[in-house]
Amino acid sequence: MPKAHEYYMREALKEAQKALAEDEVPVGAVIVNGGKVIARGHNQVECLKDPTAHAEMLALTSATNFLNTKWLNAAILYVTIEPCSMCAGALVLARIKNICFGAKDPKTGACGSVVNIVNNKRLNHRIKVKSGILEEESAFLLKEFFKKKRGKK
Repeated sequence: MPKAHEYYMREALKEAQKALAEDEVPVGAVIVNGGKVIARGHNQVECLKDPTAHAEMLALTSATNFLNTKWLNAAILYVTIEPCSMCAGALVLARIKNICFGAKDPKTGACGSVVNIVNNKRLNHRIKVKSGILEEESAFLLKEFFKKKRGKK
């Protein structure tokens, strides 16, 4: 695995840790363009009381604002878990170049686990996907979070 993938995924994991500290589902994302992190995001669904406040969506908005464009056709998203259908759809609309993620999501993953929005031939854009980057670290955060949540009930 290229060192750059690990480096940027570790940055996404830092964002996931922020979500965890805020008692949010620990998902983090960074968007890289030209070899630089231009946007960061972590889940803020509970804090903002907004079901669309996923890490990817917040990073996507930040990246388009930073570049002052709606197209991210040279950018790479690093996210700790496979994007859901909402996020995958937004990433297709933004025409992001690549998605690199850690853990697969067998319940809501939209990059091949449940559905494959990012490579649907009927859509106008397809995204190159690489999975399994620091997968164990990404999955561990999620498993521990939900284990603690279930233990509280």
